[in-house]
Amino acid sequence: MLAKIRKDWIRNSTYYLILVPVILYYLIFMYLPMGGLAIAFQNFTPSKGLFGSPWVGFDNFAAFFTSYYFGRLLGNTLFLSLLGLFFGCVCPVIFALLLNEVTNKFYKKSIQTITYMPYFISIVVVASIIKIFVTPDGPVGNIVSGLLNNPTNLLSSPEFFRPIMVISDLWQLIGYSSVVYLSALSAVDHELYEAAVIDGAGRWKQTLHITLPGIMPTIIVILIMRTGQLLNIGFEKILLIYSPAIYSTADIISTFVYRKGLLEANYSYASAVGLFNSVAGLIMVLISNYLARKSSETSLF
Repeated sequence: MLAKIRKDWIRNSTYYLILVPVILYYLIFMYLPMGGLAIAFQNFTPSKGLFGSPWVGFDNFAAFFTSYYFGRLLGNTLFLSLLGLFFGCVCPVIFALLLNEVTNKFYKKSIQTITYMPYFISIVVVASIIKIFVTPDGPVGNIVSGLLNNPTNLLSSPEFFRPIMVISDLWQLIGYSSVVYLSALSAVDHELYEAAVIDGAGRWKQTLHITLPGIMPTIIVILIMRTGQLLNIGFEKILLIYSPAIYSTADIISTFVYRKGLLEANYSYASAVGLFNSVAGLIMVLISNYLARKSSETSLF
């Protein structure tokens, strides 16, 4: 056994050395900080440190679950996440299918490049663009204010926050998200389309019976991965554009953790909420993977 390992190391030593920085990155920045989760079960104070702070068990979790904010935070987070999950999965697939039908290569590449570019724009810049567009004098705000006959800053109205988030996410991510589906579409056997044409199938039936089944494994894997991020949605963007006036629809678990942990220095409580968020995400991944494995032959693990 040791001889095989040594032989393999000698043969692939270059590849193993390339992996070293990646392994160190995950050890230092992903696994070692997990020891700090212990403060979720303590009444942590920086002066006493991790080993000197008193243990309180699940008191921080109980305080969060019984607080006024729990229902609102969980509801806002799940609602925004489900909206993002639905539109973030369906729209890129539709866009990829439509783009795949374009035969002019120059036109196809131009559309793909234009829709891909917003992904590289900084979140800070995106937030600034949103703020400018939705003010009463902005392009979007001006149209909505005219329809409502009332000058309105859309970011001051709770009912407009969710549409703003969904639309801005689509604008920023639809091109990037469609790339993987376009790659999957290129792998579909073209002989199947030729056989379908001989059988008299039109484009719609070809899409239903060949294209979608061909990319369904990719869709399922991406859906499972996105399910794990249900409770970790656009924290940076929300933090940059929300305000206390729209907390009723905009405040989510991640922004609550930021306020409690960094602004109010309630480290133990914030850690407990963050740990709950992570465990809930893990459970969602396991459930969605189990359901995918039971209902199809595709799963993440």
